[in-house]
Amino acid sequence: MQRLIQNRITIIAGHYGAGKTNIAVNLALSLHEAGKPACLVDLDVVNPYFRSADNRELLQSRGVRPILPEFANTNVDIPTPPQAYNSIFTTDEYAVVDVGGDADGATVLAVNRKDYEACGYSMYFVYNYYRPMIADPQAALLLLRHIEQASGLRFCGIINNSNLGAETTRQAVER
Repeated sequence: MQRLIQNRITIIAGHYGAGKTNIAVNLALSLHEAGKPACLVDLDVVNPYFRSADNRELLQSRGVRPILPEFANTNVDIPTPPQAYNSIFTTDEYAVVDVGGDADGATVLAVNRKDYEACGYSMYFVYNYYRPMIADPQAALLLLRHIEQASGLRFCGIINNSNLGAETTRQAVER
């Protein structure tokens, strides 16, 4: 995971259900384990059902500062960035940003595009071959380009997270 850290801010984006949140949580934990102050920003303002907020206790117990929407994990859903979100641009913490699963979810990044560029960022597209909407490489590339356009930011890499949950085999990943 440490190889993914090229800048102080790492953005994880991609299609719904591709595994972005799991990667973001594990990346933030690995940063802390490597002795770097780390925070995880839940910036999924589109889909409130799969959120980094589900990992609040784990993150806190391991020394990672969660930056979560005010009403995360309640039945109130207000699609706005967490209150402490802008702190990632003014601290020396390493920030992992978990973004919603399409171009609509990535538009929140555009508001702070210049801040990301000034601080330095790496943005990764999480790909899961077994997600129906992006199984075709052209569809995945189209989504990647839409996220770049909506956010005003560019991807620097692709994370292959192709899996079938508990039924994942080596052959499934290699496919």
